[in-house]
Amino acid sequence: MMRRLLPLALALLPLPALAHTGLGHVAGFTAGFAHPLGGADHLMAMVAIGLWAGLMGGRAAWALPLAFLGAMTVGGALGMAGIGLPMVEAGIAGSVIVLGALVALAVRPPLAVALGLSALFGLVHGHAHGAEMLPGAAAAGYAAGFLLATAGLHALGLAIGSARMPGFRTVARVAGAGGVALMTAFLVLG
Repeated sequence: MMRRLLPLALALLPLPALAHTGLGHVAGFTAGFAHPLGGADHLMAMVAIGLWAGLMGGRAAWALPLAFLGAMTVGGALGMAGIGLPMVEAGIAGSVIVLGALVALAVRPPLAVALGLSALFGLVHGHAHGAEMLPGAAAAGYAAGFLLATAGLHALGLAIGSARMPGFRTVARVAGAGGVALMTAFLVLG
């Protein structure tokens, strides 16, 4: 039981998310597009949403990514407005571990539960993005950039997770397990 709870406990530690360098505020489409691609934590979580959606299939294939993107938009607006959320950094790390485990085990909860998790994780990732945005016109470009990059990462995961060719489901599940292992290593060594 303790071996199963250790990654969760580590995820709750107040560590900075890997994509957040602390270099100050950023703005513009290019910075927004690069942000999800430049941090392993965002990259793994966003691909994992697509993998999980693909493995679940049906309505989940489009609903999980849309729930993440919608909640990420809300979280981004909250962060940009300076409205804090508790445990954002831990939520980001936890999202990688939880999503990776869900993918690795090919868990198929009721759609409402999956949507809730997807939205929760989108909210914390969005808040982290929004907290780094500068207010004004450049913020709209930044938000458009991170939403587009996120949608692309979801699409990549979805393509792999929903592929019906031999071996693709195994690749998706191994990628989920790899995300759990990598984030756990980052937290332990970080």
